[in-house]
Amino acid sequence: MAAAPVRQRSGPGGSRAQLPPCYYEGYLEKRGPKEKASRRLWTCLCGNSLYFFNSAKDTHYVEKLDLSGFVSLKDDCTRDRNLEAARLILRMKDGETKLTAPNLESRELWKGFLYSVTDLNVPSCLTLLPGQLQMLKEVVDKERSRRRTRTPTRAPPSPLSVPLVGEIPACFRPVSRTEAEVLLERHPDCGNMLLRPGRDGCSLAVTTRQDLNGSVFRHYRVTQRDQGGYVIDVENPIPCATLHDVIDALVEKTAGTLQPFLLEEPYEENITYVSANDENGEKILHTAPSSPLPKAPALPPKQDRWSSSPVSRSPATDRRILTSPVPASPTNPMRRLILSPSPLAQTLNEELKMKLEKRRASQE
Repeated sequence: MAAAPVRQRSGPGGSRAQLPPCYYEGYLEKRGPKEKASRRLWTCLCGNSLYFFNSAKDTHYVEKLDLSGFVSLKDDCTRDRNLEAARLILRMKDGETKLTAPNLESRELWKGFLYSVTDLNVPSCLTLLPGQLQMLKEVVDKERSRRRTRTPTRAPPSPLSVPLVGEIPACFRPVSRTEAEVLLERHPDCGNMLLRPGRDGCSLAVTTRQDLNGSVFRHYRVTQRDQGGYVIDVENPIPCATLHDVIDALVEKTAGTLQPFLLEEPYEENITYVSANDENGEKILHTAPSSPLPKAPALPPKQDRWSSSPVSRSPATDRRILTSPVPASPTNPMRRLILSPSPLAQTLNEELKMKLEKRRASQE
């Protein structure tokens, strides 16, 4: 039977009550790097760690596995006495831990929860149902919130005390040697060479990773010269004017086998916001709708000042109105306008009348 998701127990006290929130729990068979046999333990994924108990009712855990050193997670296809069991290899910086889930469904869920709390992203490479994917999304949101609200610790001093000169290459990462190896191994598609601070705080280092029946790491010291520029400290030192030239020199020397490590951090795909319930004050995370914004309403058509109806007249209608006969009502203003001659017309009529009278008189 698959493990029960997010079933937190509130025991009378002890270590379990002091653990981070539990995201997933169930029985797993565990075999550590130095263990010769597997043990069946009740396993709880609390925060970013796995806690192992002898039974589901115990309040004190017997082992803890911090997932901050997570490197990879892959299926183990070797056969087990239990044909339904599904094995899993959890690789950490300090070794491998073999886990066995009761069945394939349980293994997929464990992989989904482990990836969610280590990468803080819902994995897209697993075969899960929509409800299970929504459950993983909620775990990612809770774990991000938990890490933000933890008591901040004083940041360690910068490992590099010498100011860098010139433009910094994009493959520079302020990480240690071990962290650089983990980054390169977890993200092989992003490049296999990164620039980082050196251990002494006065120099830089280049860490590379290549595959040769497993991961092969190499570290090269890069020092800053007093007269300017940098030098790669190998048997035949390679002087370089800038840090970009350091990276280019290593790419050239290896015929393009080494490539700069460029890791693009993930971005959110949806806009989320937190609101409080007015009744109980509980805060809820909402996802803003992804539909496009509604368009502004169109303005109504401008009405003709001579017309009381919003429907515009067609040219044919206008011509019909202009050519229609004027009603015979004496009160019609248009009739008065037509029947009332202008003063200029009256003068012309009088002059024409006088000329006609003179012509008649002359003819007689």
